[in-house]
Amino acid sequence: MKYHIHSLIIVLLLITAASQVDAIPAFARRYKISCSTCHAPFPKLKEYGDEFAGNGMILKEEEKARDYVSAGDDMLWLNRTMPIAVRFEAYGLYDEGSDIKKDLQSPYGIKLLSGGALYKNIGYYFYFYMFEQGEVAGIEDAYVHFNDLFGIPLDIMVGQFQTSDPLMKRELRLTYEDYMIYKARTGLSATNLTYDRGLMFLYTLEKTGTDLVAQIVNGNGKPEAGDNGKYDTDDHKNLGFRINQDFGIFSAGVYLYTGTEADTAGIENDIRYWGPDLNTVLGPMEITAQYLVRKDSDARFDRGGEIETHGTVLELIFSPKLDKSRYFITGLYNDIDSDDPVLNYRSATLSATWLTARNLRLTVEITRDLEHDKNRFVAGMVSGF
Repeated sequence: MKYHIHSLIIVLLLITAASQVDAIPAFARRYKISCSTCHAPFPKLKEYGDEFAGNGMILKEEEKARDYVSAGDDMLWLNRTMPIAVRFEAYGLYDEGSDIKKDLQSPYGIKLLSGGALYKNIGYYFYFYMFEQGEVAGIEDAYVHFNDLFGIPLDIMVGQFQTSDPLMKRELRLTYEDYMIYKARTGLSATNLTYDRGLMFLYTLEKTGTDLVAQIVNGNGKPEAGDNGKYDTDDHKNLGFRINQDFGIFSAGVYLYTGTEADTAGIENDIRYWGPDLNTVLGPMEITAQYLVRKDSDARFDRGGEIETHGTVLELIFSPKLDKSRYFITGLYNDIDSDDPVLNYRSATLSATWLTARNLRLTVEITRDLEHDKNRFVAGMVSGF
């Protein structure tokens, strides 16, 4: 089936709205470095930013004893000042596919973030969503990161994170439009590739440039704690695996995820994800592509048979002056084709970002719903403090 995108010329004016990404200015204050050291633009990470995050939010060459309170105990590292940052997020929308077409989502979200060193080679990171789409959302990312355990390139993260993080990090995207296949849940299934609780293991084969990731999670996402403080809804645990190989001009990976969930009657749904991904940088253009297949044996828990879902994410980011750019153009394509027709989705997004200051950016975005021939226009301001 072919889809034709009609030509559209729109002038978008935003009254007052603000938003921020998952840059955390507390790190810039802590180490007295510019946000551009790790981000271009924020929240998108540069290679150095990836390395900083991989070291457990610790800038090892800048760690000094005077920055910590040890009370004469060599085994104690207490931050002399608590690293805190705020993310404020709001948008103005015109959405032809919504019942409320004109919407000022201000604020869309307010986050309180903290991260840094807990001890040598041990870092932490968390944020509390004080306000998300009109409600208190609570903790999302929250983990302790053990870096280079046993003197080898082995890291362990314990806590709550997104199982899609080894693929494309949703919290670091530049668009209002999301990476939709990661959010998709089939039938009555509680499982997708967003937030879950568990452990993540990361290992790097430095000689070959190969990254290995393994995950063990509850599999039922981030619901509220159940009766008696239970975090999981059944005894099953889900496993995720990813291998990524750096080939110099591009990197390629494969992701596998497998698990089982059960309803209160004991009916089980076996879940499998698999798919390749690719990333390459060609001068000022970065291209990331993700293809995922999801299979559910009984997602409606009615013994109604298997449901298969295919998802594609394609993202292009144009930075004319590389990490020195003040404007960026992002193109994003989402496609979900499923036996569960509710999940079917296809969209194309074009977004423009302009840095007015290192921690303040303007954004304008148009998304075309290719399934229903509807448009959504978004404009906003992005800042962090």
